[in-house]
Amino acid sequence: MTDTIDKAARALSAGLMLFGIVVLGLVETFTGKPFAPAPITNEAGEVTAMPLISPEIRTGFVLAGLVVLGLYAAYRFVAPLPEDRGVSHETMAG
Repeated sequence: MTDTIDKAARALSAGLMLFGIVVLGLVETFTGKPFAPAPITNEAGEVTAMPLISPEIRTGFVLAGLVVLGLYAAYRFVAPLPEDRGVSHETMAG
């Protein structure tokens, strides 16, 4: 049971962070300008270009991944360890 939760938590957190950073960053790069996360204005203050994907959305995906990772860490902290994890203990012959 814990192996399934471990894999799911790691996959979900990594997927959310990679989507927010890499995928949406590539979409923003390949669609053209602007490369700045904030709207670009001219001297009169009119907005001349806006990013395709809002920085708040990208940050939300990354933060959601970090929240999942934090919840997973809290779960691992309070979850009891299984009695037999298949680890053998060896001693050195002296």
